[in-house]
Amino acid sequence: MNFIGIDVGTGSARAGVFDAEGNLLASGGREIAMWRPRPDWAQQSSTDIWEAICTAVREAVSTSGIRPAEVAGLGFDATCSLVLADADDRPVSVDPGEAPEQDILVWMDHRALSDAEEINAIGGAPLRHVGEAISPEMQMPKLRWLQREMPERFARAAHLWDLPDWLVWRACGSRARSLCSLVCKWTYLGHLGLGGEGWDDGFLSAIGLEALTGPGGHARIGAEIAAPGTRLGGLTAQAAAELGLPEGIAVGASLIDAYAGALGTLGAGSTQSLAMIAGTSTCHIAVTGEPAYVPGVWGPYFGALLPGLWINEGGQSAAGALIDAMLARHGAFPALRAEAMAAGQHPAALLDTRLAEMGKESATLTRARHVQPDAHGNRSPLAAPWRRGGIDGITLDTGRDDLALDYLATLQALAYGTRHILDEMRAAGAGIGSIVVSGGLAKNALYLRETADACGVPVIVPKTPEPVLLGSAMLGAVAAGAQPSLGGAMRAMAPAVQEIAPRGGEIAAYHDAKYRVFRRMQADHAAYREIMAAS
Repeated sequence: MNFIGIDVGTGSARAGVFDAEGNLLASGGREIAMWRPRPDWAQQSSTDIWEAICTAVREAVSTSGIRPAEVAGLGFDATCSLVLADADDRPVSVDPGEAPEQDILVWMDHRALSDAEEINAIGGAPLRHVGEAISPEMQMPKLRWLQREMPERFARAAHLWDLPDWLVWRACGSRARSLCSLVCKWTYLGHLGLGGEGWDDGFLSAIGLEALTGPGGHARIGAEIAAPGTRLGGLTAQAAAELGLPEGIAVGASLIDAYAGALGTLGAGSTQSLAMIAGTSTCHIAVTGEPAYVPGVWGPYFGALLPGLWINEGGQSAAGALIDAMLARHGAFPALRAEAMAAGQHPAALLDTRLAEMGKESATLTRARHVQPDAHGNRSPLAAPWRRGGIDGITLDTGRDDLALDYLATLQALAYGTRHILDEMRAAGAGIGSIVVSGGLAKNALYLRETADACGVPVIVPKTPEPVLLGSAMLGAVAAGAQPSLGGAMRAMAPAVQEIAPRGGEIAAYHDAKYRVFRRMQADHAAYREIMAAS
């Protein structure tokens, strides 16, 4: 018996075939398109994404050597992007030029920044469950913007989907929404029940979204709600033909991609671990038995991952994306990239080698180089999407050594951002003793070392090459009845791990000092903004 996990990230769709013990048999993937018609806007196409998924699944199954009939269940995860469809399930464009295929507002689209600020000024009970500050990355600010700026298209959108739920609908025809998406991104209060009781119509009306209230409005955003992993149906004949799989395979209620990563990794650690899913952005997910209210950290969310438990979610809006931007903006990068391509390596590998040559202890090379990493705003714990990044300590050097310092200082800045989130979660009562890492940056050994040293806790790395895909495959295993629950799937399919211990001593003292600089830079940035606002 085998299971397929399907993950749609910011830049690609991927699929993995796993056996009942959680071993990856094969994977496949394809890049997906993104359009950026204006600064801080990001749009995608559900048609393009589904075609990429079909390619990825066919590739994974073909490479695995199993017969399609041996697949018992599949699960989906995706970014928390917003999909618009009309009453006939046709795409509704979100593009200012009305490009018909562009029906998705990507999670990272910040066009609704002012709407988020206005919602926070209005207030309401659901805000207590998003760290007292809703983000423009969530759906209500985006929907408020669409209603005002594209009223005809907002009215025509009979179905307003979170992308993971749209994928489940596309696969099996179910219009049920996952509790994960609704609680984390749609202000649904999961602790009030699965029957729609968690919609706060007073709040929706107060923020100007009366169109989403009552039975008719709830049908657009989620009238039927299911816990993650619940069997929502079987593959339709159309979807099965497109995916190259038999009709009727069990499809489970979905997860947001970061939560699939948490599901696929926490079994390797414990519920006292912080799951850190580090890719284009970073999510930090902590599980608690009782609700922990952490200012600036999303949650507490009830049942968003495991039944009966609460979740807090911190994060950094740019992680891998920040590293890429910091490298790309440096004059020494084109030559480095060309050399890396010729050697069949990632540019970061060459920088790692150069840093090791520059000093006996490379971590301390950044004593005079500091990065403030909030280039796309601060998601947590400051909850300030208006923030921007900065570099302190530049010299007249424009060569590779200078680029290496920028790179290392950026990795350290991301680690200090994680430490800031960890400190705030602990202060609110979340008992966290380790960090379990998945995502693309889990393959970056220097990033892992700096995170362990800066945060002062062990960093655990699952040895499975695709922990996010594993989490989605667990959804399929539960939907197929092969596992009794997500908790059981975590225990049965958990991967082996490697552990990176913090080095302590002088290294810890060095990072303590750098962390103080990090916090000071954040305060200084806010002060600069106040000065300019008064001018």
